[in-house]
Amino acid sequence: MLKKQVIAFLFFIFSYAIASAQQLTISGTITDDTGKPVPFASILIRNTTKGTSANGDGVYSINVTAGNYDLLFKAIGFQQETRKATVNQNVVLDVKLAIASYQLNDVVVHAGGEDPAYGIIRKAIRKRKTYLNEVNAYSADVYLKGLQKLLAAPKKFLGRDINQIGREIGLDSNRRGIVYLSESQSKLSFIKPDLFHEEMISSKVSGSNQAFSFNRASDIRVNMYENFQYWDQLSNRPLISPIADNALNFYNYKWLGTIEENGETINKIQLIPKHAFEPVFSGLIYIVENSWRIHSFDIQITKSANLNIVDTLKVKEQYMPVGSKVWMPASVKFEFTGGFLGFKFGGYFIAVYSNYDLNPTLNKKDFAEVLRVPKGVNKKDSTYWQQERPIPLTTEETTDYQKKAILATKRESKSYLDSLDRVYNKITPGKFLLTGMPHRNRYKKEYLLLDPVIPALLYNTVEGFAINYGATFVKQIDTVTNKYIRLSSHVRYGFADHLFHANTNGTIPLGDFNLGFSGGTGMYDLNNLEPISVLSNTYNTLLRRRNLQKIYEKEFGQLSLSHRIVGGWQASVSTEYANRKWYPNSSFYSFFKRDKAFTANNPYTPDSDQPLFPENQSFTVNLRTSYNFSNKYVSYPSGKYYLPSDYPTLELNYTKGIKNVFGSDVDYNLLAVSLAKDDIGMGKFGKSAFYIGAGKFFNAKKLYYPDYAQFFGSDGFGYSIATSRFILLDMYDYSTPDKYFEAHLEQNFHGYFLNNIPLIRKLKLQEIVNFNYLGNPTAHNYYEAAAGVHYLNFRVMYAMSFKDGVRLNSGVRIGILLPQRRGSR
Repeated sequence: MLKKQVIAFLFFIFSYAIASAQQLTISGTITDDTGKPVPFASILIRNTTKGTSANGDGVYSINVTAGNYDLLFKAIGFQQETRKATVNQNVVLDVKLAIASYQLNDVVVHAGGEDPAYGIIRKAIRKRKTYLNEVNAYSADVYLKGLQKLLAAPKKFLGRDINQIGREIGLDSNRRGIVYLSESQSKLSFIKPDLFHEEMISSKVSGSNQAFSFNRASDIRVNMYENFQYWDQLSNRPLISPIADNALNFYNYKWLGTIEENGETINKIQLIPKHAFEPVFSGLIYIVENSWRIHSFDIQITKSANLNIVDTLKVKEQYMPVGSKVWMPASVKFEFTGGFLGFKFGGYFIAVYSNYDLNPTLNKKDFAEVLRVPKGVNKKDSTYWQQERPIPLTTEETTDYQKKAILATKRESKSYLDSLDRVYNKITPGKFLLTGMPHRNRYKKEYLLLDPVIPALLYNTVEGFAINYGATFVKQIDTVTNKYIRLSSHVRYGFADHLFHANTNGTIPLGDFNLGFSGGTGMYDLNNLEPISVLSNTYNTLLRRRNLQKIYEKEFGQLSLSHRIVGGWQASVSTEYANRKWYPNSSFYSFFKRDKAFTANNPYTPDSDQPLFPENQSFTVNLRTSYNFSNKYVSYPSGKYYLPSDYPTLELNYTKGIKNVFGSDVDYNLLAVSLAKDDIGMGKFGKSAFYIGAGKFFNAKKLYYPDYAQFFGSDGFGYSIATSRFILLDMYDYSTPDKYFEAHLEQNFHGYFLNNIPLIRKLKLQEIVNFNYLGNPTAHNYYEAAAGVHYLNFRVMYAMSFKDGVRLNSGVRIGILLPQRRGSR
């Protein structure tokens, strides 16, 4: 009998120990005085950094083990509530929050006197740097959720049936519903001043079994202790913090009283922009008395400040004590609405921080990896998420996951992919003439595109009317590392010179290397940077009788091998054999101004078609290496992806022309170096960019015009935007077989001046100033100064050019920002 009692007792102790360690939940609903839910309220366990957030319906759930707990329930604008809970099983605890009542009794503001808020804000500004730099390092668990909804949409858009598209992505019959829902859990680590490393632990995207959440803890980070918030996609200008060093020049403040919370006195201060069009916030900020640190804020910025994508952006952040002195973010939430061309959208992103460690064991070397997404993080099942998800799903979100899971399974089937391909591959007159004829096989991961006919038509004075028709084939060969084979071929025929050309090029991944090849025959720009597009030259030649482009024939074969040596250090080697031949003009037709003579195809003898160079052969070897002074990257199961650097990119090029190899005539050496950087932050004054390049030929015994150092000039009314671009420079005259130096500087003020002008500010124009310099034995000292405005991908500039102090040219030019082309710098 005693034995049975002992066994029973031990079984009881064992069972209790298991129950004590078992994961239990405290859950409930948070409402206000009227019974309405309080969305996204914070729930914290006192004296810990463990917490969670309610969902949009005020429902919360927090995982705990058996024990006694003090829970804090907080929401901006509400009185904090404290509840005790003894947990030995799942507990339901509903909480009602009262509207916070702020006291004004202790302060009297006299007529004409300064509002007390200004004294509080000045003290907060003086403490800004202290709190910005007080934490040397930390780690934390971060849960992130993002939701985007389509609130309204037209029935048709650009000829597309939006109802049909809506059904395919799970919208309702009114074209409304969730278009993006994603969750992720990450471990975030930080080392002062600005090093972050994030490792994703789990990821879930509604409607996809393959995708990873693009929610990033470092992207949602808000730190009002910094003077500026750089949210480039939302605002062209940096947003000014309410406690920035110069905040009093941009904000008015109003003190709304104090409230006691956890033994601290919290000041409530209203933020009022001095000018509605400035990049500043309105709303409320809460400052802790005596320590003058930020307790929380509930702020917003609207389209009156010239936001790019959204009409209104609301930001809420709450801090919590971590240890005896330090406060860290407990949660941050972005909420947005916007509209464009009949589409209206809204949504939110929220981050919940927990389990802070202010003395983590970290290694700076690990922070080259900014983000790590291990294999399998997007394969967690529903049971995992039910246990680990800190913010419960709303009914709408649960339904969306269920509905999109069915759609995802359907979309991955061969029959569905084939049905999409049949529609996509259907040939129409528009595709044949304007956009190209695609043939896609999603199941086999193959893509073929036949070029459209009209863009393949061209005209120049060497070939006359011509067609340059091509096709491109792409096949994914490795879904894990995301590697592709790419092949492209073109055939070309000129109806005036009766010359036929054909060439092909492609890239093939070989392990960590990329093998490139090309070969055949073709007509090419004498300036290998291709400063003028074929379309622009055709327009200028036929309509303005200005044959800007000068071309030659090349029969060639080329091989290249490129590799990332380590981090931001890349290198490539290439070799080319070419037979090069110059041709005179053979067509003199234009639609207008037929009494005006075309210039020759020789840029040095514009009035006479004298041969620019004899037919020759060249064999060259090129070595190129670049380094961007940064090794930062993100890791996915498919491989590493290196991030743009905060530093300039240094590039070194060496080209050797080798005589007598395959009959080569050339014999020279060219060494070139460049240093360049775009998007250099200049605070409220916008961003700068620069490009500096220099080069020198040595032991140059034999070379021809195509071997010269070329420059990115422009001689047309329109030009493609690039930092290394000259606006008025002749595209050919200043090419050199000698030494050169060029420098380009651009400043984009991002509306700093024009946003002060009524009506004009609504256009969201950006002011641009530009300076370009070229020095070589031909150009001597050539420089340009330009100013203008930029909107979206277009700009209008007025430029003046000078040579040795004498004015050469001036005029208005229109620039367009295009994807970077081969040869552009």
